[in-house]
Amino acid sequence: MLSSQKQLFDILDEVAYLNTAYMSPLMHSVVAAVEEGVRLKARPWTLKIDHFFDDVEAAKVLFGELVNAPAERIAVVPSASYGLSTAANNLSLSAGQRIIALRHQFPSHTYPWKRKARETGGDFVEVDIAQGQAATPALLEAIDTRTGIVAVPNVLWTTGAYVDLLAIRKRCDEVGAALVLDLTQSAGAIVTDFQKIRPDFAAVANYKWMLCPYSTGFLYVDPAHFDGRPLEEGWVTREGARNFASLTENPETYAPGAIRYDMGERANFALLPGVNRALTQLLDWGVQSIENTLAARNAVLCERLHAVGLTTVPAENRGAHFIGAELPKGTREDLLSELAKENVFLSIRNGSLRITPHLWNDDQDFDRLIDALQRLI
Repeated sequence: MLSSQKQLFDILDEVAYLNTAYMSPLMHSVVAAVEEGVRLKARPWTLKIDHFFDDVEAAKVLFGELVNAPAERIAVVPSASYGLSTAANNLSLSAGQRIIALRHQFPSHTYPWKRKARETGGDFVEVDIAQGQAATPALLEAIDTRTGIVAVPNVLWTTGAYVDLLAIRKRCDEVGAALVLDLTQSAGAIVTDFQKIRPDFAAVANYKWMLCPYSTGFLYVDPAHFDGRPLEEGWVTREGARNFASLTENPETYAPGAIRYDMGERANFALLPGVNRALTQLLDWGVQSIENTLAARNAVLCERLHAVGLTTVPAENRGAHFIGAELPKGTREDLLSELAKENVFLSIRNGSLRITPHLWNDDQDFDRLIDALQRLI
């Protein structure tokens, strides 16, 4: 169990920020690292060739440690949609085959697959789950020999419904389907082990549970797809790219591994130092410790929400870090704005009050939330 880490963030004592699933705050140390990176660009004559490579390579190593994967399987991307579009472009689908997804999963994890299905004559199938029910059994039932691709999250962004990725991977193996994951709402908060899950592709946007700056992210690529086609054709992904003097020769051979999928201008001198600082802190805390702490705190918070009259997704059916509370009929439309007036910040998604605390929260924050809900619901 970890104690409250509020002192590491720029969060006032009177603010109850319970909205990590929307966007995390940045730690003081991350802001300082970003500011230092910005100053580097302010004096471009101080930029060295190593600045185009070292922070990128360090970021891949750090992220690899978080998800138990070699750095060579990691690409740097600006968003989950970039990574998922890359995956869609590099997986085959035959006419009549199916792409299985969850209904109401994040739009960026549906659009590439809808296009894929239209272009190939395949079918995009969304599996519906009732409020509070387990997602995994419904998905397993939908995956059959017609399935070519399974594209799911680990945790549904609206309610926190949990998907057992090991069970899904096993079923994909049985029917010969590819597995593509959007882990934006889980990586960094619950244990993620790619050596066990073995996704074909897995995208993560960093601005939520990874505690990183916006417009940064990662894409995991299985070695089976190392020879695929990237969205961009950049210079920095080629062999010998460190030798600036030879760039005029236009070498076309990619450097080995997933590097071909790196975004253009990946060496973001301002943001990458902040990414590396945030990842280092996550590793220092330990993802297992983060998950255990959030699970314990959320279990207590759910009991208090039940006392207020809210129904939450059962613990066995949700991500440990994520609370989805179904709002009763007739709930006031201005609930979020009224909560904000009392410095309580969270979200509503698809009829559920989405409550997503993190290590900066403490008992005072939870008291403020419950007191406000008792008066407003």
